[in-house]
Amino acid sequence: MADQPAETASAEAPAQEKPYRFDASKLSASTRLLYNLKTNKFPFSLNAELLWRNQGASYNARLSYSAFGLSRMQTSRGQVTPVGLAPERFADKYKSEVAAHFNYAGGKVTFSANTPDAVLLPGAQDRLSVLMQLGALLASDPDRFKTGTTVALQTVGPRAADIWLFTVGASESLAMPGGAIVGLKLERNPRDLYDQKVEVWLSPQLNYLPARIRITETNGDSVDQQWASTEPAEGAD
Repeated sequence: MADQPAETASAEAPAQEKPYRFDASKLSASTRLLYNLKTNKFPFSLNAELLWRNQGASYNARLSYSAFGLSRMQTSRGQVTPVGLAPERFADKYKSEVAAHFNYAGGKVTFSANTPDAVLLPGAQDRLSVLMQLGALLASDPDRFKTGTTVALQTVGPRAADIWLFTVGASESLAMPGGAIVGLKLERNPRDLYDQKVEVWLSPQLNYLPARIRITETNGDSVDQQWASTEPAEGAD
């Protein structure tokens, strides 16, 4: 998900009643999702792709956008552990690349942009892996995530980390370019001045991967990523 103008590092997450349950068998198998991307800056749709590879003990993911010969790509790779995804490296590339490195032994995240290190909290995700982690948590323990429930996850961007709070909404019928599909909505509302509003609809029909992602900036600019088709991950670059 796209970077925001500023981000506040946070060292503490809100207390949870109990750890989130994670069942690795509920994690989506490898797949490639294609999207139509709509933005208020352009009067036509662009293309986006989420390539997810579940390799059992490890994973890697790539979210890419392309238009007018320009591209933006976010990547995440790491391990699949008994408590969920454990990212090792997250990168965001637009013209140049900036990256975050997860140092579990040292309990910190370091950044190639030379911004201050962040304290690494249990269950931390990056801005891409958080989508798959949320889906796996929902699939692993659906009864826990009733409408109105808040899911708190440390989420690492390319320059800093923050606690993202997602509020679980209702299941909705979505008319996507790829057809009618059901999505369970989760919404991250802004907490600070420059925070983005992030809305994601995770679909059981897509093994709880995103059917739709809508990001709204503080100035009103928005990007709306809508599922168009599903393809095998094999053979993808």
